[in-house]
Amino acid sequence: MEKIFELQKHGTTVSREILAGLTTFLTMSYILAVNPEMLGSIGNGMTPGAVFTATAISSVIATLFMAFLAKLPVALAPGMGLNAFFTYTVVHGMGYSWQIALTAVFLEGILFIILSAFNVREAIVSAIPTNMKKAVAVGIGLFIALIGFSNSRIVMGGGGTILGLGNLADPGVFLAIIGLIIIIVLYSLKVPGAILIGILATTVLSIPMGITELPKGWKPFSVPAAPLLFKFDFSSILSFKFFWLLFVIFIIKVVLEGK
Repeated sequence: MEKIFELQKHGTTVSREILAGLTTFLTMSYILAVNPEMLGSIGNGMTPGAVFTATAISSVIATLFMAFLAKLPVALAPGMGLNAFFTYTVVHGMGYSWQIALTAVFLEGILFIILSAFNVREAIVSAIPTNMKKAVAVGIGLFIALIGFSNSRIVMGGGGTILGLGNLADPGVFLAIIGLIIIIVLYSLKVPGAILIGILATTVLSIPMGITELPKGWKPFSVPAAPLLFKFDFSSILSFKFFWLLFVIFIIKVVLEGK
């Protein structure tokens, strides 16, 4: 461990890094529940099981590259901001197929790497006003929050206003609020894995309330579904519509990474 990661040079120890790794895992592993739920809503071949496996595999590969090539104690996983934009704006809102949207993300990633290698990305980030970068990050965060409130029916449309308060007597809405309170309290107390603990606690509470039913034939351990690999659609990459999509995704990625 010392030879590979130069722990003494960085003023750390194996035990400290193991503890930090476990804390990091608990903090970020909520992505394994939220990402499949979000992207799985697209349907048409993109299933929650496949997304779950792809999320886990991509996170492992990215984190290993960061550990053994960059030698940095940084864990990587899909970002919820771009995933929410991908699902609800690009696919559900703009009507792109998820295959075309995935192609745009793939090409944007290649472009992102090339520009980073030549220090062009840093120049682009520096050229964007700080207020705009903060506004994009806050806007995406509010967008994700609105999606969560809408899916849990805490807020609903209609009733003469764009958004209205949901039925608080609904057990599902009540449980969602309880889960949100649990997460806020634990996060405020700086408890590692606050979001994951909130998800698990809410799930456990939902079973006796009759909101969640265990599937028939449920087993605690099973082979995960096969991931979706290389499901790209290059048929429209030369169109202006695709170029615009690529540009928007790239700008959002640059701003989020450089905020």
